Amino acid sequence: MTSEALGQFNIHEAKTNLSRIIERVEHGEEIIISRAGTPVAKVIPLHREVIRKGRGSLKNLLVVADDWDSAEVNEEIARDFGLNT
Repeated sequence: MTSEALGQFNIHEAKTNLSRIIERVEHGEEIIISRAGTPVAKVIPLHREVIRKGRGSLKNLLVVADDWDSAEVNEEIARDFGLNT
């Protein structure tokens, strides 16, 4: 089994195969980059916190209070942000 199959590349291999490495990382794999056989870096996937599918993706998920735009609420928000009302 090659080091590439194990998710480990030397720097030259990593430069040559960067697109392939990124594709593997996008699928959840972690890749180790080594210099002279010594691991020096790990490429890991970034996990997005919010994945929206498009407009209206939050429909029926948000609840807005009846008084969301009342003078009292606006004044409270202004106080929270240190604004004078």
